[in-house]
Amino acid sequence: MPKVEILEARCKSCGLCIEFCPKKVLKIGEKANAKGYYFVEVAKPDQCIGCALCGTMCPDVAITVYK
Repeated sequence: MPKVEILEARCKSCGLCIEFCPKKVLKIGEKANAKGYYFVEVAKPDQCIGCALCGTMCPDVAITVYK
């Protein structure tokens, strides 16, 4: 089963990962990082197909997908 890891400190809530995820696995969370951004979190980990589009689209290199 694929696993999505998000580096909370790097995320700036741009939403590109959410927009490009074909299974809508990610969402903007309710916690803010040290910079004040509400970072992305994995909402539906069991639906991840491991395509890694989220990590590819992230401009801040804050997402890694493990297969």
